[in-house]
Amino acid sequence: MAVILNLTYSKKLGLPNFSSHQCSVSIQSEIADLTQVTGEVKRLYLLTQDAVDREIQGVGYLPDATTYGMHPASNGSGRGSEAQPSREPNGADNGAWACSPKQRELVEKIVRENGLNKREVDDMAKSMFDGTGVRQLNRLQASGLIDELLERHGGLRRNGNGNGQRGRFQREGRGASR
Repeated sequence: MAVILNLTYSKKLGLPNFSSHQCSVSIQSEIADLTQVTGEVKRLYLLTQDAVDREIQGVGYLPDATTYGMHPASNGSGRGSEAQPSREPNGADNGAWACSPKQRELVEKIVRENGLNKREVDDMAKSMFDGTGVRQLNRLQASGLIDELLERHGGLRRNGNGNGQRGRFQREGRGASR
């Protein structure tokens, strides 16, 4: 009586920018004697493990953290609701921001209330996010810039509502506790 063994080995790895990849190998073997099961399973496992480990090292395409998922869908599916800033035909920025309107308002408020130079804030964004200017920051990047601006130029304090939303904070002077 023949015995058929099926073995599948699979491995999934997390990658930067909320990405991952997976490799899986299935193999089938037929043995004539039940006493061969343990040895054949061990052999098949080592074969599949070696094949998966060798192939999974090729990472392949990795999405760019600054743009992946930020473009509107071109197929009309409604996916990709976070739009990148619009560009003029010559590549110039037309003034649109990629982050949320509330993030834009908060960045502008911090700049205004602290008398910051807009070019210096843009340079800060570029140094933090590999050359990405403040208007091109996605929501996650804008959040990081806002945290850095608050850290460098004074915190914000709650105005009594206790809900913890940044948009409901008021500026607090330097050196004050947060």
